[in-house]
Amino acid sequence: MRRSLFKGVNGQKPREIAARALSQRGVGGYLEQVFEDLASRASLSPEDRRLAQELAYGVARWQATLDWLIARKTDARPQKPALRQLLRLGLYQIFWLDRIPDHAAVHETVELARRSGFGSQAGFVNAVLRACLREAGPLRAQLEELKHARPHLGYSHPEWLVQRWERRFGARDLALLLRWNNQPPRTYARINPLKTTPDKLIERWRGEEVSYDFVRADWLEDNQFFELKAHPPLHRLPSFIEGWFYIQDPSTGLAIHELRPQPGDTLLDLCAAPGGKLAHAAALMRNQGRILAHDSQPDRLKRVQENCARLGVTCVQTATPEDLNPLTTGMRHHRILLDAPCSNTGVMRRRVDLRWRIEPAELVRLAGAQRELLSQAAGLLAPGGVLVYSTCSLEPEENEDVARQFLEANPGWEIRRERLLAPFREGFDGAYVAV
Repeated sequence: MRRSLFKGVNGQKPREIAARALSQRGVGGYLEQVFEDLASRASLSPEDRRLAQELAYGVARWQATLDWLIARKTDARPQKPALRQLLRLGLYQIFWLDRIPDHAAVHETVELARRSGFGSQAGFVNAVLRACLREAGPLRAQLEELKHARPHLGYSHPEWLVQRWERRFGARDLALLLRWNNQPPRTYARINPLKTTPDKLIERWRGEEVSYDFVRADWLEDNQFFELKAHPPLHRLPSFIEGWFYIQDPSTGLAIHELRPQPGDTLLDLCAAPGGKLAHAAALMRNQGRILAHDSQPDRLKRVQENCARLGVTCVQTATPEDLNPLTTGMRHHRILLDAPCSNTGVMRRRVDLRWRIEPAELVRLAGAQRELLSQAAGLLAPGGVLVYSTCSLEPEENEDVARQFLEANPGWEIRRERLLAPFREGFDGAYVAV
């Protein structure tokens, strides 16, 4: 369970950044956004930044399990949210991180409590942490048992979500999925054939101290995706800056594989931002033809334009809702990609605090919006064209059910192919695609 990450003991600054990020999430945005903003302004060393991120993300992932530990040593008495975050930080270091001595984890957490305005409760923090330390062995055994007896606590997920996944996938695959969600995500790169070849990119990576592995899947071409094992920061990596590759999970390649764009096509990406799938399609089209990039939030199209400029994509035009109206433009499209907004349950390990944001009612709301988008996309397709509907959700309400309901409402359409990628089977992010 414990992770061996750090060679020494770091001071207060990483812990302060982690505590602030955890307290501001939800108000200032998703945890990843809040952390990046705080860390970029804190002038942290690379080692301290890694520690701060590990603490913030780890506490968010294991929140329910940490609260179970706290409840056992406080008779389930409530604490102020900020004080509870400090207890979580201390316990996470004790039970999940290696190479931070237990005494240092306790001392630094108590000091952080004093610096955070909880001086009068520093003794309470010290007592809870030391009580858990005294019983660390038995508590670790109980934490392992929780994974079997009460998996929502043992793996720190919402109980309602664990129950529905167990009904759908079974106990074995449920455990694999929960374990997957609690692991730090891997980094994958998709080569950009508009600017380079696999041989040239690999040769350049050797000079840039990038280590990699080849990625293979039945929906990917050979040497199309790579796992980056180690690399300098991307913002300082010339091959990234110059657009030789794009950071993208291999699961995203399934939608483009099924879309099968060809040079000369007219393609519409209805929910285009940030533009990874669109740029993949443009590369297969060899920049020949036209891609219209539309998004329900027009300000996000700036990110699409930035990515296209870096990657050398020249066949993309941004589109307003008026540009899509076939009654006024007379235009329909050979291929349409609808990568619909969804619950993101297939990419939960990349969205650290998503599990605590999603609610059952959200699935119903999203499914309604997805059906509307699918109907809109259908009206923009040329006769004989191909419409690909995709999500990064594992939930049937957003996937198979939306596709079936569309068929019931639109006679004459058919599903040619559909597929669900599940992390516990394919070893990549979750995704659903229907053609």
